[in-house]
Amino acid sequence: MSHSILQFGTGRFLQAHVDLFVSDALRQGQALGRITVVQSTGSPQSSARAAVLAHGYRVEVRGMQQGRPLQTTVEVNSIETVWHADRDWALLCDAMANGVQVIVSNTADAGYVLDAADTSTLLHAPQATPRSYPAKLLVLLHHRWQRRPEAPLTLYPCELVSRNGETLRAIVRDLALDWGAPPAFIHYLQTHCVWVNSLVDRIVSSPLQPAGAVAEPYALWALEQQDRMVLPCNHPAIVLTDDLAIFEQRKLWLLNLGHTFLAERWQLLGGPADMTVMQAMHTSALRNPLETVWADEVLPVLDAEGRGAAARLYLEELRDRLLNPFLEHRLADIAKNHGEKKQRRLAPVVQRAEELVLPLAQLQLRSALSRK
Repeated sequence: MSHSILQFGTGRFLQAHVDLFVSDALRQGQALGRITVVQSTGSPQSSARAAVLAHGYRVEVRGMQQGRPLQTTVEVNSIETVWHADRDWALLCDAMANGVQVIVSNTADAGYVLDAADTSTLLHAPQATPRSYPAKLLVLLHHRWQRRPEAPLTLYPCELVSRNGETLRAIVRDLALDWGAPPAFIHYLQTHCVWVNSLVDRIVSSPLQPAGAVAEPYALWALEQQDRMVLPCNHPAIVLTDDLAIFEQRKLWLLNLGHTFLAERWQLLGGPADMTVMQAMHTSALRNPLETVWADEVLPVLDAEGRGAAARLYLEELRDRLLNPFLEHRLADIAKNHGEKKQRRLAPVVQRAEELVLPLAQLQLRSALSRK
């Protein structure tokens, strides 16, 4: 086995996103190879998934496409093997010293958090497994540098962190500095390894047992173009771009803003506790104000930036996504940390309109921001 693609994370998002893309590409001869998955947790659910991933699983694609319901099943067969970091650390180190060309990760919200138990002794005792993902990555990259410093390596973080490639690189670099790693290795981290900023956009609504997932038809993996980057595969859902900020802004100002504005109206009107996004989109008292916000308060700002045409195309697909009858996305869940989400998703639109000196009242966005 070449272990050309190494993946940290076994969750349903990667199963229905990167792993599915690689599986599709393998059938066309357009993938780097199959995927070696690394399991880091010992939870029963994760272990049950890990036990069957390499045998193949299904993804149920359910949603709306061009206004019509779509249901189809995709068989995913891209997983070569699954290793557990604690049990198979020596195998991981050996793979890093040999065939790995791409590292993909989706390590959830706490994935970049360091662990005080990880210390610099790990650089000199690679047989011991680090606890945190950044420390695991640092030790594996150090092992790689000592044995194959010239071999290409591209890292694709998929965590929902802005500029995730740069963010993860900075965390690993700072940890290496803290551990007193050699300057030549720091240079290797900074300049030889290719850390790609990416944006993932797909709603993977629920798991299947013991592995697999239910996902919407829409899928996007936007990758910021860099020199020397090695792609895991070619796939229609993978977009290379020189301006990732466009994709981030579109998702934040239309999808994320739409979710939060619906939650704001739902709270204001005292809607049913279990109301879903789909139900909200069929409720005129919730949907009509959202459509007005998109048309009169968001799109004019994107028009002024020359991004309106692409945003309207995205919005057409977005309506299908929000009207997905197979997705139980509850407004109560969206409304968690509501005040912080309003500041992150609504306020930038108002601020940008002011910077562009646009004659927009933006009454609904301002009103939502003024409410606690």
